[in-house]
Amino acid sequence: MDTELVVRLRAVIPRLARVLNDTSTGEDLTPTQYSVLALVRIRGPLGLAELTELEGLNPTMLSRIVKVLDERGLIRRMQDPEDLRAARVAVTPEGEQVHDRVRAQRTRVLSDCLHGLPAQTTAALLAAVPDLEELAEALKPMAGRPVRG
Repeated sequence: MDTELVVRLRAVIPRLARVLNDTSTGEDLTPTQYSVLALVRIRGPLGLAELTELEGLNPTMLSRIVKVLDERGLIRRMQDPEDLRAARVAVTPEGEQVHDRVRAQRTRVLSDCLHGLPAQTTAALLAAVPDLEELAEALKPMAGRPVRG
């Protein structure tokens, strides 16, 4: 395996994420706030412990994000009917609208960029999506673990 290409892949992934997350949406959401909103929108009501694990955030940070999204009326906190000591969050109609607007805008930005690339490059990038998704899943168990030498 070409180590230099692996290094370049590792470097380009967060760079792409930063550029796409920095796409102005006019919604005044941080990338992490939008990510939490999107996860709740897509998955449906979630317990805070499950949301913490899925997002890879510490509980204190998630609690702050949930508070902001709740205060803005994008999600609502509710008692977990199965465990009255626990809370769940669900997206509100306003949260659905905000999520859908941001997603559509960011999709348009990426689509416009892809249309500006050579057709062969665009085809190769789109063909790589399933492999990149598989890579993301394979990396999940390693998240938060110390890197060895």
